[in-house]
Amino acid sequence: MEEKQVMLTAEGLKKLEEELEFLKSHKRGQVAERIKQAIDYGDISENSEYEDAKNEQAFVEGRIITLEKMLRNAKLIEGGEGETNVVTIGARVLLKDLEDDSEFEYTIVGSAEADPSQSKISNVSPVGKALLGQPKGAVVEVQVPMGKIKYEIVDINKKG
Repeated sequence: MEEKQVMLTAEGLKKLEEELEFLKSHKRGQVAERIKQAIDYGDISENSEYEDAKNEQAFVEGRIITLEKMLRNAKLIEGGEGETNVVTIGARVLLKDLEDDSEFEYTIVGSAEADPSQSKISNVSPVGKALLGQPKGAVVEVQVPMGKIKYEIVDINKKG
């Protein structure tokens, strides 16, 4: 089975590498220590501390496997700085909602980095898909559950 390519900015790649390093060098040891302490409490068949620590261990090991797979399949998005003529992954896009004239900014990132609370939207999200390849000044229409929204692309900059 072919593994899916993971699009990452340099910032996103660094963040995933740091998380993996933390899990391997610190968190594994902490969880192992919790398991050891729980075993010292005695009978593990009815020991909630032991069960909790084993569940955490499974989560940590699963996350390590996921991160290693993501990093193995990572494709670095070329950063560069300055203006660009079309929206690409890694670009910072200033949008204007044509219904209420509000403006907001998104950075288009790969799905592994998407974090709407940080204004980072995935290239496969409805808005991300609609914006990709569009030039400054274009009006895009995005289908959302409540209908259609129209945005004007006010400005495009490479993330820097």
